[in-house]
Amino acid sequence: MPRYDRLFERRRADGVVIPFLMAGDPSISATMAAVEALVAAGADALELGIPFSDPVADGPVIQRAAVRALEAGATPARCMELVAAVRASYPNLPIGLLVYANLVARRGIAEFYRAVSAAGADSVLIPDVPGVEVRPFAHAARAAGVDPVFIIPPAAGDDVIARAAAFGGGYTYVQGRPGVTGAATPMARPDASLIRRIDAAGAPPSVVGFGVSTRRHLEDALAAGARGVIAGSAVVAIVERSAGDQPRMRAELRAFMEGLRPPSAGASAPSPALTVSAMHPAITR
Repeated sequence: MPRYDRLFERRRADGVVIPFLMAGDPSISATMAAVEALVAAGADALELGIPFSDPVADGPVIQRAAVRALEAGATPARCMELVAAVRASYPNLPIGLLVYANLVARRGIAEFYRAVSAAGADSVLIPDVPGVEVRPFAHAARAAGVDPVFIIPPAAGDDVIARAAAFGGGYTYVQGRPGVTGAATPMARPDASLIRRIDAAGAPPSVVGFGVSTRRHLEDALAAGARGVIAGSAVVAIVERSAGDQPRMRAELRAFMEGLRPPSAGASAPSPALTVSAMHPAITR
């Protein structure tokens, strides 16, 4: 059974919590340390961004993270090394990538997805590919054994939902509000009728993102019929303000995760992590 399917089966009662990190912010090793902290605190899956110079779907927090990662030397190749290291540490953890279309096209669509598969990621979300252009990306993803994740805006028409049902895999990313990412503008209560339309069309399970930062957001998402939440800017902001202080970063990430879902809810019990020093040498820089 695919990792996302196993996850949604385990978390049928209390929902999934998926944190987002920008790979390479402020360094590859710091990202690995953040992953370890988040999984230890109960993260059910992981979404990693590959840094890009023009992240049009993202607000200022994630934009700054992309700049920091690029300035630190993060490249798509090094991000794939990071994914491989995370997979080696956590064989059962679903790993998704968020990447902008330029990076996919530059490498070649089929070759990009083959690299994603070889690294061990489960899914890819490309937020800036128009709906009419999704076929070659989705077909290449499927051929490589990677789930193509689709994003559904709050005012999505039936055609958008139908494409997610026809081509999507893993989960369906439902925007919790219009606009770009950012915790400063909190998630609105999801439209239960939108979630019902997504489910009725046969699309993968709905997970709500954009503005997620509190336990109430998870509760509202579940009440609307979604299967969980993705928290991005709130997590990236912790990495930003820790300024390389890994003990502080680990403590704040743990507190944030526990604020979203208390430890009593139980974690998904991924395999124990290797330490950073045990990783491929590229991960320790």
